[in-house]
Amino acid sequence: MTETTFAAPVAGGDLAGGQWRADAPDLAVLAVHGITASHRNWDLVADALPDRRVIAPDLRGRGRSNGLPAPYGIEQHADDLAATLDALDVERVYVLGHSMGAFVSVRFAERHPERVAGVSLIDGGLPVPSPEGIAPADLPKVLLGPALDRLSMTFPSRADYVEFWQRHPALGPYWNSAIEAYVQYDLDGDEPALRSSASAAAVAVNAVELDGSAGYTEALLATRGPVDFFRAPRGLLDGAPLYAEELAAEWAVRMPQLVVHDVADVNHYTIVMSALGVDSVMPVIRDRIQAAQTQEGAS
Repeated sequence: MTETTFAAPVAGGDLAGGQWRADAPDLAVLAVHGITASHRNWDLVADALPDRRVIAPDLRGRGRSNGLPAPYGIEQHADDLAATLDALDVERVYVLGHSMGAFVSVRFAERHPERVAGVSLIDGGLPVPSPEGIAPADLPKVLLGPALDRLSMTFPSRADYVEFWQRHPALGPYWNSAIEAYVQYDLDGDEPALRSSASAAAVAVNAVELDGSAGYTEALLATRGPVDFFRAPRGLLDGAPLYAEELAAEWAVRMPQLVVHDVADVNHYTIVMSALGVDSVMPVIRDRIQAAQTQEGAS
């Protein structure tokens, strides 16, 4: 499916990104990626929405938006999304958020409710409890581990970077053309000192914003439903999940408009970057988008 790029004016410069089917007339989808990712996280999801305009920015400090200055906080990301929609002349969207992008989606719905027709959270968006006894400065390393280490590494060639990712336990065994395109897009710089396009400074800011503090929990609880939450049973290293089943269940009780879906046999990445994950989550999401569009037409 052909993707076109865009550059949207935001505070400090232009926010880059990609979109699919820019001329599709129905309710558009805004797809928000995770903490070290880029808009290429969404290739397979965009393919699974063949009749929809899908808009996917590179968040500030990531991808081709990595030259944008601070602040990098989640609320700034939310305002960048609004500015992007303004630049693309899009009034309202259905929002998909993956990982940290789900947190950004919640803040976007809080700060710009008139732009949001509905929200789905994909293995993200529920507060992640901070480990006890960890200093704030050490929290990004504890939460992200190898994902943060990668941002300080350099690679002599594109092939070396691809090989690095092919050894990753959560992606290597599930390698496909979408993952390859995502990895290739992530590279920045020139040989022999290629590196990830994600800014370590931006990532560190956002890593400490995922605990539900600073009004985030209140914003989540106030998000207009239904809000679907798709939980991966395996996490960033294809092992322990980011969200335990019990934690998701607790939030479903606390937040009546939350609908929890356990997605079988995927991890934090492959829930959106594999055919199995996309085939599992998209039937629900397509139905939610259609229902939101119908409600928009009736209002």
